[in-house]
Amino acid sequence: MIEQPLRLGPPLDAPGYRLLHLLEPARPRRVAASPRAGLFAVATVCVGAFMGQLDASIVTVALPRMSTDLHAGVGAVEWVSLSYVLTLVALVVPIGAWADAIGRKSLYVGGFAVFTLASVACAFAPDLAVLCAFRVTQAVGAALMQANSVALIVAVTPSARLGRAVGIQAAAQAVGLAAGPAVGGLLLSVTSWRWLFLVNVPAGLIGLVTAALLLPRSRDLLPRRRLDPIGLALFVPTIGATLLALSLAAGRGQQGQALAAAAMAGVLGVALVGQQRRSGSPLIDRRMSANPAYRRGLAAGFAGYAVLFGTLVVVPLFLTRSGLAGSARLGLDLSALPAGIGVVAPFAGRCADRAPAAVARIGLGVAALAVLLLGVTKPSGLALVGILGLLGCGLGAFIPANNRSLMLAAPPGLSGASAGLLNMVRGMGTAAGTALAVAAFTMSSTPRLGLGVAAALLGGVCVAALFAAPAHSPVEGLDTCPSAD
Repeated sequence: MIEQPLRLGPPLDAPGYRLLHLLEPARPRRVAASPRAGLFAVATVCVGAFMGQLDASIVTVALPRMSTDLHAGVGAVEWVSLSYVLTLVALVVPIGAWADAIGRKSLYVGGFAVFTLASVACAFAPDLAVLCAFRVTQAVGAALMQANSVALIVAVTPSARLGRAVGIQAAAQAVGLAAGPAVGGLLLSVTSWRWLFLVNVPAGLIGLVTAALLLPRSRDLLPRRRLDPIGLALFVPTIGATLLALSLAAGRGQQGQALAAAAMAGVLGVALVGQQRRSGSPLIDRRMSANPAYRRGLAAGFAGYAVLFGTLVVVPLFLTRSGLAGSARLGLDLSALPAGIGVVAPFAGRCADRAPAAVARIGLGVAALAVLLLGVTKPSGLALVGILGLLGCGLGAFIPANNRSLMLAAPPGLSGASAGLLNMVRGMGTAAGTALAVAAFTMSSTPRLGLGVAAALLGGVCVAALFAAPAHSPVEGLDTCPSAD
């Protein structure tokens, strides 16, 4: 593929898009001609990546305090997190498809604004219902950012250096994920949980300004197309029912409700697949699903995120139930996993620019070894930190290599749709891994047995992903040249 210099194309002529393109003026910005324009854009996207993961992990530590202050039960207050996840996962695919026609920068900057304003609203919510409503709004902003973040990186980075850029973004996500519990615990020790939402405001303002100034306009936009309304109406409840079933499966005495939600998800899923096959404008472009290596890469990505978040959930359960670590020590021990991702991801991304499939498979192998060690040893102290760090290193090699291959495999002009699909798979993997690990732990008679069973299941997922991962980059299986968009 011949790399083209960064250029800014004309806006769409449709009147309905004039407001959106105020963010993408016709005259090129001076930064677009700079040889560092791509670096500036990647750094800007990393602000959003950091903030999104910080918010995802920081809120979880405050749920008990919210339950007390808002006079709500633990099951009810879980919807502070669940409403956010449901909305985010359900929207990233359609938003990614719209971005290919509307413009990625416009939606990304708008997402920053919505997310920041909703964070302020969450901080002043008077009760749980209002808080959950604003969390849904916050998730809409996060979906506008996440569905476009990787696509924006593809737009400004030559394919020969894409792995390094994606690795840097993965490192930013890991830093946010690691900082969340530590920052949340510190804030909760001195002030109210409401400040956990207000910390998003400074980062949101920085990201909003830098995104408006430094991100390039989308070029080579697709003609505006109408997404299948029936498919969209089926897609959102299908994803919602699936995540609800996974969430219920993780709780005691909720297996009946989980089976009912799973049955509903199955019925809706069959209807959705049938509708997508008949539709002339499906939500997921058929050119993406037609590549077997691309589908296997998505499956491997699902498994990788399931292992990551399943481990982040089951290890704290084991340590607290066993009395092996207090909250302060627990946060430090857990930080070894995202720290391993953050250290390895940029270097692995650079290696993935030369051998993406090999780097992804090596990373999965290291991750599988670490999870199995977690189950067969008695993890505590430095041994636990070492195992979690090893798991982070394995996932830090796998994630950027796999993401790079998937984004380059997107057909011309569909990097937004591909990024949305990638983020949906990530959210589903997160929910599945959490549910699997919690269910395995709670159904076991002792904490040690629970950790062993959960680790065995997560290790099996990792091994399955190792065999499912494509033996070559998915981009090699396409007949068309991948677009840098």
